[in-house]
Amino acid sequence: MIDYFEKNGAHQCPKDVNPAEWMLEVIGAAPGSHADQDYHEVWKASKECKATQAELEWMEKELVKKSQDNFERGEFASSLLFQYFFVTKRLFQQYWRTPSYLWSKAILTLFSQIFIGFTFFKADRSLQGLQNQMLSVFMFTVVFNPTVQQYLPTYISQRDLYEARERPSKTFSWIAFILSQITVEIPWNFTIGTLGFSCYYYPVSFYRNASFANQLHERGALIWLFCTAFYVFTGSMAQLCVASQEVAQSAGHIASLLFVLSLSFCGVMVTPNNMPGFWKFMYRVSPLTYFIDGVLSTGIANSKVECSDYEFVTFTPRSGQNCGEYMALYIDAAGTGYIKDSGATVKCSFCPASSTNAFLKMVSSNYSHRWRNYGIFLCYICFNIFASVFLYWLARVPKRKAGS
Repeated sequence: MIDYFEKNGAHQCPKDVNPAEWMLEVIGAAPGSHADQDYHEVWKASKECKATQAELEWMEKELVKKSQDNFERGEFASSLLFQYFFVTKRLFQQYWRTPSYLWSKAILTLFSQIFIGFTFFKADRSLQGLQNQMLSVFMFTVVFNPTVQQYLPTYISQRDLYEARERPSKTFSWIAFILSQITVEIPWNFTIGTLGFSCYYYPVSFYRNASFANQLHERGALIWLFCTAFYVFTGSMAQLCVASQEVAQSAGHIASLLFVLSLSFCGVMVTPNNMPGFWKFMYRVSPLTYFIDGVLSTGIANSKVECSDYEFVTFTPRSGQNCGEYMALYIDAAGTGYIKDSGATVKCSFCPASSTNAFLKMVSSNYSHRWRNYGIFLCYICFNIFASVFLYWLARVPKRKAGS
C-alpha cells in the first residue's frame, strides 16, 4: 500500500508514523487534511487496475469452461490443518505480546508454592514430619481455584471475538479455535508447573528421603512430571468447565465444586478405609487421589522413620527380659516399629513405625503404584480435552438442519 501511494504522487511515509493514518491523510480522509489529486482517477489509470481487470476477464472466460466437479467446494478456503497451525501461531503471539495473564499465573505460583514449601521447610522423617510432608502435597493443589479463575476471562474474551467475527465470516473452523486454545495452554502450564516444582520440592526437601543417587534422580524427575501434569490438568479442567458456559462465573462455580469434591475425597482428610461405603467411589474417581498418592509415595517411600522423643511409646519390660526380647514377637507380627535401645531392661522406648512404607500403608498409598498413578492422572487430562471439544460442539456450534 505504501509503495502504491508513494509512486503515484504521495509524500513519503515517515518510519515513525502509523501507515494507516498516513494513508488516510494522503487521500484526504483524516481530519484537517486534503488530497492533492483524485485517487479514483489515479487508480483507473494505474497498471494495478489494468492487471485486475485482465484477471477478472480471464476468470470470466476460462472458469466457466471448467466443470463444477473440479472445484473443491469446502466450507473454508483452507484445510483444517492449515487453519489450526496459523490460529495456534497467532494465539502464541497474542500471549507473548500481552503477557499479563502469564505473569499473573507465574506470580501466583511463585508466591503460593514458596509459602507452602517453606511452611514445611526440611520436614524430617518423624511421624509428624511424614504427616507434614503429606499435608504439603495436599496444600500444593490449592492453587487450582485461583489458576482456573485467572484463565476463564481470557478464554471468554477470545471465544466471544471468534464467535462474533471469525465464525460468521468463515475465517476458520471451530475445531481450529478450540484445539488452538488447548494446545497453547499446555506448554505454558508445563513451564509454570516447572516453576512451582522448584519452589516447592526443594524447600520441603523430598530429596533427603532418597537412600541412593539413582533413587534421588528418579524421585525428583517423577515429582516434576506430577507437578507439571497438575498445572496442565488445571488448564484442561478450566476449559472443560467453560466450554459450554456463557459466562465465566458459571464455569468458575462448576470448577470450584468439582475441586472441592476431589479434594475432600482424595484420602488425606479421611482415609478410604474410614469413608462410608457409598462414598468410597468418590475416592476412586477423584483425580487428586492419584496425584497425591503418586507424589507422596514417590517422595517418602523406602526410608527409615526416625521418631522424635515425644513420639516414642514408653513402658517397662517383663522381668528377666530386655526391651528387644520383650517386643520381638510384636514387631514380627506387626511388621513395623523399632526399639530405641533394645538392650534396656528398665524403660523401653518404642516407635510404632520403622519404615516410611508402613506410614504409606496407613494412608492407603503404595510406592509400587507411582507410575500407574501418573498414567491415570494423564488419562484425566486426556478426558478433559476430549470432553471440552465435545461440550463446545454440543453447546456452542450451530447445527446444520437435515438436508441442508
